[in-house]
Amino acid sequence: MKRIVAFGSFWWDFVVGDDWRAAAGVVVALGITALLVWAGVDAWWLMPAATAAILAISLARATATRQ
Repeated sequence: MKRIVAFGSFWWDFVVGDDWRAAAGVVVALGITALLVWAGVDAWWLMPAATAAILAISLARATATRQ
C-alpha cells in the first residue's frame, strides 16, 4: 500500500506542483477545447493562448506575494 500511496503522491506533486490554480486552469482549458472541437469549431488556438494566460497569471501572483 505504501508504494501505491507514493506513486499517487508523485503524480499529484508532478501535475499540481506548487500552484493548484494553474493545474485547474489547464484542466478547464482542456475541457473547453474539447467542447469546442466536439461542436465543430477549429479550436487549435485555444490551448496555446490559455497556457500563456495561465502562466502570466501564475507568475504575476507569485511575484506579487514575494515583494
